[in-house]
This record gives sequence, C-alpha cells and structure tokens, in this order.
Amino acid sequence: MREPVNGRLELADEQATSDLGVAIAAALPEDFAGWGILLRGDLGAGKSTLARAMLRSLGHQGRIPSPTYTLVEPYQFPRGSVYHIDLYRIAGAEELEFLGWSDLSDGLKLIEWPERVTFLEREADLLVQLGYRGTGRGAEVSALSERGTALLTRMSAGTRNPVTS
Repeated sequence: MREPVNGRLELADEQATSDLGVAIAAALPEDFAGWGILLRGDLGAGKSTLARAMLRSLGHQGRIPSPTYTLVEPYQFPRGSVYHIDLYRIAGAEELEFLGWSDLSDGLKLIEWPERVTFLEREADLLVQLGYRGTGRGAEVSALSERGTALLTRMSAGTRNPVTS
C-alpha cells in the first residue's frame, strides 16, 4: 500500500465543517457498501454537523436527528444505505451486537465516538478528527485503508475544500 494521503484543514465556521462533509460525500465511490468513516472529536466539535452535511449531499431531505439516543439512524439512498451511528453510550465492543452491528455491513457507516470500540480503526477507511483551534475549528483527515487513500486523493484533486498536507 502506498503512503496514505492525510491532511489538515482549518474550519473557520460551521459552514466550513459542512463543506468538508460535502467534499467527502462527493469523493465517495458509487458503491460505498462496507465503508466506514470515523468521526472523532470532543462534544460540539462538529461530528454531527459533518455527518448531516454528508447525508444531505447524498440526497436526504428533511430532518436528520442525532443518533445519541437511538444509537443508529438508518438512511436509504439509490446508491445504498448509510448508517449514522453514535457510540457515546456504548461501554465496549461486546455491546455492538445489540445494535445489530453485523447487519450494517451493507452500507456506509458514519461513526461518532469510535474510540469507544478500539478495533473500529482497523476496519474503517477514513478518520476525521475534529477539534478546536483558537477561535475556530480544525480537522485532520486520515486514510485508514487503500480505498480511504483513494478517496483523499480524489478530494485533493477536486476543487471543493481540497485536503492538503
């Protein structure tokens, strides 16, 4: 595997976080079944904002609730299923099967609080680390797989919110 394409972005405001979500969604392949994107960051860092922007960009219209209490919010698109997952209330990997984890492999998983289950980083394709930087926010985007590297390469080549090292 070649060296991963990773990048840091300054996110001046909530719109910039949304723009990053749109750029990630635009770079996804037509068939994103089995993909995993980890969204890591403190409370209020923009994880849900980024996930909502991705879902809207993929075509969802209407309300997008936080999966904080339901743990999994499923969405259906012509391209396939997307599962917005919040693991904040999960104590560990053994609880994933209660969520029907094995049934979610047919779609893209957008996973908030992935650090609650340590093995997820080995199975995911992309890690988006969101955080506070001065008066704004920032993101570090890292490829965790070959297809994650290809996605970041497509994003870097695009005109919207390119990821640069």
